Amino acid sequence: MYIPAELSNYLGFSAATGHRYWEIHTIHSWNFSSSIRINPLYTKPIRPEKKNSKKLVVGLVLGGSGLACILVIGMTFLWFGFKREGKAVKNEENDVFMVHYEFENETGPKNYSYETLSTATKNFAESEKGSKQGIKEYASEVKIIGRLRHRNLVKLIGWCHEEKELLLVYEFMPNGSLDYHLFTDNMFLTWMTRYNIVRGLASSLLYLHEEWEQCVLHRDIKTSNVMLDSSFCVKLGDFGLARLVDHGKEIKTTVLSGTIGYMAPEYVMTSKASKETDVYSFGIVALEIASGRRPVNPKAKEGEVKLVEFVWSLYGQGKILEAADHKLAMDYDAKQLACLIIIGL
Repeated sequence: MYIPAELSNYLGFSAATGHRYWEIHTIHSWNFSSSIRINPLYTKPIRPEKKNSKKLVVGLVLGGSGLACILVIGMTFLWFGFKREGKAVKNEENDVFMVHYEFENETGPKNYSYETLSTATKNFAESEKGSKQGIKEYASEVKIIGRLRHRNLVKLIGWCHEEKELLLVYEFMPNGSLDYHLFTDNMFLTWMTRYNIVRGLASSLLYLHEEWEQCVLHRDIKTSNVMLDSSFCVKLGDFGLARLVDHGKEIKTTVLSGTIGYMAPEYVMTSKASKETDVYSFGIVALEIASGRRPVNPKAKEGEVKLVEFVWSLYGQGKILEAADHKLAMDYDAKQLACLIIIGL
């Protein structure tokens, strides 16, 4: 017998005979089997999608090409950078040799042997050394200071380019640098000596800015570069950062160079040196000479850390003479001191 599939779940026997309370017939056993024919579903075979594979291949190719391009560009920049740096170093070395050639054919600075200088400086003991510079600063200093002539500028008397060393020899300064005398406890400079030092430094700056054939921007005026001879006559030195500018023209923006505490705010912001930025540094030195204080002293009490701010505060209160160096013990010309401090500000 064929029974529809949807009715097979409800197949069975009823034992009722029509009586309300009991059955007449009894079923001892029964068996039933059924089979339903189900047509198999057709499943479309799944093929690998070539589109995604193509996208993957294209992505890998593009990614590899991009990486290769980046590497090529990077290597190109590095190559040009090394080439440019090598060219710059070569140019600087050429400058050094050209300067030496000029010296050898002119009267002036003498070519000293490395052995002679080593003996004279006790094998280059730290106490006998001056400032340390690179090729660029060395060439710059030689070209500039070798042509300058002024009573308040250190005199270059010799040079040496041996043993991979670039050495300059200046006239001996028996009294060392100004900062040593200002900031060493057992050293003392009278007011008249200090006043003459400021005048000498101002004279050297006037010569550099106005009186020589070109304007010389020193760019590193500070007490450690102010040298003192046997008579405490001032000599400005260290022209490693100096630059030449034609009179009436401005220097192009340069790499910021100098010493913290002596650099003018506008120079820090623009990296453009000028006569005014040198004058600012001169003003800081003037304040140091008058007060015996460094430009910045982290150990000072609040309000006295920065020298300029401290002196401005006293000036605003009408107490400008309180900025005087305590070593002077009131032994100074009050009018000159006040004038010097105002110039420094």
